[in-house]
Amino acid sequence: MHATRPNISHTPPVIRQLDETAANRIAAGEVVERPASAVKELVENALDAGARRVTIAYADGGKTLIRVSDDGHGMAPDDLPLALSRHATSKIDGSDLLNIHTFGFRGEALPSLGAVGRLTITSRAEGQEGAQITVTGGRIGPVRPCAANRGTQVELRDLFRATPARLKFLRTDRAEAQAIADCIKRLAMAEPFVSFTLTDVSGGEARDILRLEGEQGDLFDALEARLARLLGRDFTDNALRIDAKRDDLHLTGHAALPTYSRGAAVAQFFFVNGRPVRDKLLIGALRAAYSDFLARDRHPAAVLFLDCPPELVDVNVHPAKAEVRFRDPGLARGLVVSGLRHALAEAGHRASSTVANATLGALRPEVTGPRIYQMDLSSRPHLPRAETIQQSYAAQAPGFQAAGFQAPGFGDMTAAFDATAPSARIEPETGPTDAPLGAARAQVHENYIIAQTSDGIVIVDQHAAHERLVYEKLKHQMAENGVPAQALLIPEIVPLSAGDAARLLAHAGDLARMGLTVEPFGGDAVAVRETPAALGAVNAAALLRDILDELTDLGQSQSLTTRLDAVLSRMACHGSIRSGRQMRADEMNALLRAMEATPHSGQCNHGRPTYVELKLADIEKLFGRR
Repeated sequence: MHATRPNISHTPPVIRQLDETAANRIAAGEVVERPASAVKELVENALDAGARRVTIAYADGGKTLIRVSDDGHGMAPDDLPLALSRHATSKIDGSDLLNIHTFGFRGEALPSLGAVGRLTITSRAEGQEGAQITVTGGRIGPVRPCAANRGTQVELRDLFRATPARLKFLRTDRAEAQAIADCIKRLAMAEPFVSFTLTDVSGGEARDILRLEGEQGDLFDALEARLARLLGRDFTDNALRIDAKRDDLHLTGHAALPTYSRGAAVAQFFFVNGRPVRDKLLIGALRAAYSDFLARDRHPAAVLFLDCPPELVDVNVHPAKAEVRFRDPGLARGLVVSGLRHALAEAGHRASSTVANATLGALRPEVTGPRIYQMDLSSRPHLPRAETIQQSYAAQAPGFQAAGFQAPGFGDMTAAFDATAPSARIEPETGPTDAPLGAARAQVHENYIIAQTSDGIVIVDQHAAHERLVYEKLKHQMAENGVPAQALLIPEIVPLSAGDAARLLAHAGDLARMGLTVEPFGGDAVAVRETPAALGAVNAAALLRDILDELTDLGQSQSLTTRLDAVLSRMACHGSIRSGRQMRADEMNALLRAMEATPHSGQCNHGRPTYVELKLADIEKLFGRR
């Protein structure tokens, strides 16, 4: 017996034409998800209008007020009613939906906002009179003349007043305000030459949240200055400039060193033809590029711009235009991976400066009050007591000298210090101190090498550093000689669906170069005849499923490469210098020179730094000498 379905009527349905107000509210539900969506649409309109200065104000997280002002081209009075009509836009003519060079192009934002709130537009074009128009709940008022500067101001009050159900699903004012700030930051990265001001006017008090002046210089310098203001100077100091091309695709931006990583993916920003996007293909490519340098719980930081002819990417696949679709996704993904890995390889042994800053912070003692140095204290009140103590020691040990510690009675104390001292060996200065990692001068605890540079010291974890060197050597050997394969005595037959079998066999050549030989076996099954020897016993069915999951999701698979790299990493760990081994000066210096010549030697196979560099000026600050 079938249960009654309440949403299905037993009477014949009647097809009706929805009125324009209802249609606009439905469209608004797709385009305007929250106040930040409204801010994004309005600011993008301002940027499309050629604005050089954009001012955004909001109240109560954007729920009661959003105001966006710009100094762009503005609109003539006769254009204001047309701008509030659905699918009315000046950015495309409708003949080519792929040749898009602007943020907006569908003409849905303004009518959608007017359908769910109270919208007022004030604008003046060059050589025209200022004009104002108001929309309330989808009803458009008359155009009225008004005084206005060149540009446009859009004021949206009581967002979602016409759709109270959507209002209930909004988050707290603080969360919505944070979403607005994040939106403006992304747009500010895309347009470094434009000035942005974000102000919270809740409660009648204006409070600047973000104030960015337009940057100067070429695009790279302007972007770097803008990123320093938005993400902090630490990011730009530890980021690599990316500039790579492949066919018609051009990748630029900044990517941080592996040792400058984050605990969450909160510092990853992607732009396609200047448009901020959240695309899973680009996110996966970034993760793949850093997969060999970071631990699983760490995430890279990067700001990447991918530019290509508009016809090679479709930006009209998501209502909010937050996702894109490439005509050749493999080409785009490959450019991101290869461009980032090439930049990381050129960085050589470089590690992030935040590692040294964290070390200095750990060494710096906690100061609960003002610092008092011995030189600032008066010694006269203590002189008589000091003379008395010295005379007492002199009476007990006639050979005692106040300036020495070898007198009778102090030998036991010196021996006690020697017995409890940590193991350390001092080496003569035999290496070049002007080298990037300096010359080895000591080994402490049989694990840490202390090297002297021309302007500081370097502390090296000998096991972690040598582990990365061995790992890079093993990967190089595998790339040159290929992956040895072991033939299975009895081929393993893996049943698959028709689509999965075809997708897997299409990449059979790439898998064979990695030591995995897959052949068709009648019907939809495949036969696994060889597996990589380095993996030992392999569950072929599980391995193929992992590869298929990545092929379905990304169009490419890194599962086999990742497993082989994991094996090489374990081999490197067991084949490297162990902690506790004493090293001679020539061995330590050889390790330092090898680190300088090996890419990625600034971090071990698990993403941890292999060395810490401390500048002499910073060390002197620890002792109050500066």
